[in-house]
Amino acid sequence: MWDLVLVGLVLLLGLCGVLVPGVPGSWLVWAAVMWWALKDPQPVAWWVLVGATVALFLSQVVRWALPPRRLRPSWASRRMAAYAGAGSFFGFFLIPVLGAIPGFVAGIYIEERLRLGRHGEAVAALRTAMRSGGSSVLTELFTCELIAGAWLGAVIWG
Repeated sequence: MWDLVLVGLVLLLGLCGVLVPGVPGSWLVWAAVMWWALKDPQPVAWWVLVGATVALFLSQVVRWALPPRRLRPSWASRRMAAYAGAGSFFGFFLIPVLGAIPGFVAGIYIEERLRLGRHGEAVAALRTAMRSGGSSVLTELFTCELIAGAWLGAVIWG
């Protein structure tokens, strides 16, 4: 039981780490799933590990295919990352799995609307944030949420 709690905490840390520049969030998520698969060597655990590995590889390919942009201070604020992460998390559960994408975008929009006060300015800031690194963060966060969801499903129903 404590191993599952520890794996869950590392997964949560990895999900938060995706939103913090310099923290290897996706590697933490993968390492947590690998640890779980090694501690509980059942076929479902190994399939989740294989799926996590493939998903993270594809995520990296997609991120490399995106136009190279550096995170600018307008995107990299902690408040915006918190709103985007919370929106993605709630969207993932409100509209199962695919809701993470509009939730992420809505989180950025809400933060910008609160900061700037007007719809037009918030939409322009949202576009800038997505172009300056938000799409890359969204790709990595969505992949890590998929992996965490697969792990949770395997633990509950497996």
